[in-house]
Amino acid sequence: MTRTLSPLFRPLSIRSLELPNRIVMSPMTRSHSPGGVPGADVAEYYRRRAAGGTGLIITEGTAIEHATAVDNPLVPRMYGDDALEGWQRVVDAVHAEGGRIIPQLWHVGPLWGAMTHGDVDPALTPMKPSGVWGKPGVTSYSEDYVAQATQPCRAMTDEDIADTITAYTQAARNAREVGFDGIALHGGHGYLLDSFLWDSTNQRDDEWGGDLERRTRYPSAVVASIRNAIGDDAPIFFRFSQHKQQDYTAQIAQSPDELKTILTALVDAGVDVFDASIRRFDAPVFDGSDLSLAGWAKKLTGVTSMAVGSVGIGASLRESMAAGSAPAEDNIPELERRLSADEFDLAAIGRLHLADPTLATTLREGSDLPEFDRAAHATDLI
Repeated sequence: MTRTLSPLFRPLSIRSLELPNRIVMSPMTRSHSPGGVPGADVAEYYRRRAAGGTGLIITEGTAIEHATAVDNPLVPRMYGDDALEGWQRVVDAVHAEGGRIIPQLWHVGPLWGAMTHGDVDPALTPMKPSGVWGKPGVTSYSEDYVAQATQPCRAMTDEDIADTITAYTQAARNAREVGFDGIALHGGHGYLLDSFLWDSTNQRDDEWGGDLERRTRYPSAVVASIRNAIGDDAPIFFRFSQHKQQDYTAQIAQSPDELKTILTALVDAGVDVFDASIRRFDAPVFDGSDLSLAGWAKKLTGVTSMAVGSVGIGASLRESMAAGSAPAEDNIPELERRLSADEFDLAAIGRLHLADPTLATTLREGSDLPEFDRAAHATDLI
């Protein structure tokens, strides 16, 4: 039974971005770009998803030009002629298949060192708003790593803040110059933009911290600077989350009103789409409502929102990492129900896109969902 009439296959326009369907490939770190340069294998990897019918591809996190943006030399960067030439080949390959693609710009902030492949320069200071890693809670990090990471360092200076805003902005310019169809920012999971929103990592008492409104100013400044640099044509996506890698039970907003304060500031700065990251796309967020995180984002701001988290899979990412695999779960009808009700507008799917490059076609045809096997699907670019 096909899903041709499914809300997943309704077109959608966001500024100049014309999408043929609501299926998005969620950003996933792949670590296959030696020296930060995406090669032919990366171009082919993304091309296959575009050929398979995915409406929009959001790339893996890409480093902005800052010394502590990422700590893995296999993560691609969005600066330097060699890396930009690589991205040009990626964009051209996706566009040749009729696909659309935007990059996720990334600075890991307080979590610098967590993904290290080799030594990091001890002379470099991680970018932490207040020099703290955040209060650890439920986390997948080892006790030894947490003990090391929670050692305080200096807080970010005004110069650090200005430098990182400039780096984000230049990366966005670079992305548009090589033909990307928009910009995505990683503002969740405890990374740099998110660390200004979370009160456990932002304990500043200046214009960049204090009450919730002031904690929104840094990510809003990044968005506004990018919007000014790229103009009004292309959309800006912003990933946010309640949970942090330091603590999966953490929250940046204790109530809908607090979430509205955060998201409204980002919309005013220029965000078009909220990528609401949560472990299960249909999980309720606040007591008294079954609305998802993406649903709340749309209800509170009126802008386009995107749900992500265990679509078609019966285990969260953290659970599948522990088990090594994740069974298929046909929760697509629930996803479609919420799309039909306009609770949210887009469905970002991660692990199933690794298991099946033609996932959009699989969904359209109503075929059996693939099963995600970490050993088979998460290591190589298939």
